[in-house]
Amino acid sequence: MDGGNNLHRVLVDTSTNQLQAVDLFCGAGGFSLAAYNAGFHVEFAVENDKFAVDTYRENFNTKLQLKTTLYDDSINELKPKRLVKKHFSETGCDIVLGGPPCQGFSTHRINDAGVDDPRNKLILSYFNFVETLRPRAFLMENVPGILWPRHEKFLEEFNSRAEKAGYKVFPPAILDARDFGVPQRRKRVFILGTRNDLSASALLWPPAPSHSNCDDGLSPWVSCKKVFRAAPNQDPNDIHMKHGRELVEAFRNTPPNGGSRKDSGRILPCHEKHDGHKDVYGRIDPGQPGPTMTTACINPSKGRFVHPTEHHGITVRQAARMQTFPDNFVFSGGLTAAGRQIGNAVPVDLGTALLKPISEWLSSLDASVDCTFEPQPILESEE
Repeated sequence: MDGGNNLHRVLVDTSTNQLQAVDLFCGAGGFSLAAYNAGFHVEFAVENDKFAVDTYRENFNTKLQLKTTLYDDSINELKPKRLVKKHFSETGCDIVLGGPPCQGFSTHRINDAGVDDPRNKLILSYFNFVETLRPRAFLMENVPGILWPRHEKFLEEFNSRAEKAGYKVFPPAILDARDFGVPQRRKRVFILGTRNDLSASALLWPPAPSHSNCDDGLSPWVSCKKVFRAAPNQDPNDIHMKHGRELVEAFRNTPPNGGSRKDSGRILPCHEKHDGHKDVYGRIDPGQPGPTMTTACINPSKGRFVHPTEHHGITVRQAARMQTFPDNFVFSGGLTAAGRQIGNAVPVDLGTALLKPISEWLSSLDASVDCTFEPQPILESEE
């Protein structure tokens, strides 16, 4: 798969997208774009970051003129039962997607940091929508740290509520994006649930990898070499950080195609006490899948985010290509905001690879039996 594919090509015809999806914590829309590619129509999405909202609306509603309703509000301020009445009073929701904010679960949090982070409870806010919308399936994405023992109370409550609501929850799957054709090393957890009244025997989950670095008949991992080809003319996302003279000189001294900070001879006071993170200020090796795109992926001080041969950090467009966003998908808000949106996104090609088998499974179910939907009653206080 090629992260520079054309947005209009991959979404050329959505008229056959009959399966109905909801995307919570949608961000810029990586999961939504994957859903459309896999045959879903995203009925509504929720996001409260103003720059991500602008990005989503510009690409999905304005550019592609898709009829996805975007709610630019906190998920805790919305009434799920009202949204059932508005969007699913006659048809059922097929799948609820979402990647609740993961900072509290990050493996970079030391000791017990993040245990009481209020953002952790957003996975339960996510499930409030699942309970009310009663989708045939739900798929939640998060960082591997969510599985650490320090956070088990949140997953235990999540699983308990899912069981009571009538869902089978598959064991959490830790998947690496490079195993699915994404030019980036990126491990994330995906938690799938399916309604108990549906037979999931034909659903293979998680799907088998399509790529590998072994001689096992799979395609080889995709290197990030193509990420660094020329950007489209007048691309507003063809921008990178401006660095001071001293830092530019350090980059000049760093060997191309994978050189590290240590090779540059640049030693900071903090390095005298400990070696620090070896990847900081390092160059990306274009012959390998790229590093994980974080929310600070445009900042070389935060990781191995220096261009393979040029003397600056990677551009927004290059970071977006790492996440397999097409080149005419434009991110709003400037350098820092765009980097944050890209780092938070589900890689489009990974999301598509995961959602296609779910789409095929849902489409194979007997609509007259398995698609029966009973709208939830609307409480008077929520009218």
